[in-house]
Amino acid sequence: MRKATLTLLLPLIAACGTPEPPAPPPKLVRVLKVGVDATANSTLERSYSGEVRARVETTLGFRIGGKIVERRVDVGQAVKPGQVLARLDAADAALQVTQAEAQKALAAADLARTRDLKAKNFISAAALDARETAFKAAEAQAALARNQSAYTALVADRAGVISQVLAEPGQVVGAGQAVFRLAADGERELAISLPESEVGGFTLGQPAEVRLWSGADKALAGRLREIAPAADPVTRTFAARIALKDADPRLPLGMTATVRFPKADAAGTTRQVIPLTAIFQQGNQAAVWTVGADGTVSLQKITVTAYSDAGAVVSEGLAGGETIVAAGVNLLTTGEKVRVTQANAK
Repeated sequence: MRKATLTLLLPLIAACGTPEPPAPPPKLVRVLKVGVDATANSTLERSYSGEVRARVETTLGFRIGGKIVERRVDVGQAVKPGQVLARLDAADAALQVTQAEAQKALAAADLARTRDLKAKNFISAAALDARETAFKAAEAQAALARNQSAYTALVADRAGVISQVLAEPGQVVGAGQAVFRLAADGERELAISLPESEVGGFTLGQPAEVRLWSGADKALAGRLREIAPAADPVTRTFAARIALKDADPRLPLGMTATVRFPKADAAGTTRQVIPLTAIFQQGNQAAVWTVGADGTVSLQKITVTAYSDAGAVVSEGLAGGETIVAAGVNLLTTGEKVRVTQANAK
């Protein structure tokens, strides 16, 4: 009897001494942040590189032709309104002024004699009118010659920075030929090029996010201000300008930046694009697993408007910034805690 009792107790004693198996660790899942990771944002945002430009860029040239004898500014130099930038040889202009003044003096003398003759009724009124007209023409020609004499000095019409020098001393230039390019002080913009395959998807006033390469941690708000009506004949791209809101007007010209355009539907709602592997299908209802701050997953219903090789376009259910599971969605349950690893951007 004692032996039988001992036999029955041995399994119980052995069971009490065996430790419980450890709980399985939380599942490891790949996650991404909606609207931030490249994998989820490849078609949501289109990005282009651009260059900081002045809102107003002016090409300066002499109003008369001649030989440049002096250039007073260099590329990158700041100039003020009325500052002399370059000069032409003024010898010819001075001779034209002398000739015009002589013609004016002769016309004035002829007019005075004609008036005396008319007072004595020796000539007709028509002859006097002709002399008065000739004097007015000579007077106007003299004033024009004086103006052109002043045009031998090329002056800046506004404050700005010389961004390009197109002519040098000793060069003979024609009237209106470009000599300098002036970037006016004030509002700054970003110049970009849009491919012809995508230009139809843009609208004026469309918001944009600008990040300078020298300060990529700070985003600048912008809007699409201008799109060229014709493509560049060489690059087959359309030049566009992004107006920068609240940007420093002293922002250095020529800096490189990246422009991103959030893609919006007709109603103005921003659409998110997520990988196809992130979608958990419940019958006809699509959903995604969102990961909370404590690592707990929950199911979020979404509305998918289109599917493509790049991913699924979500119009409702995701506002951007949510952390979602990118793969392994069929192995999860609501309220389950997971370990996360960031999805690789492609």
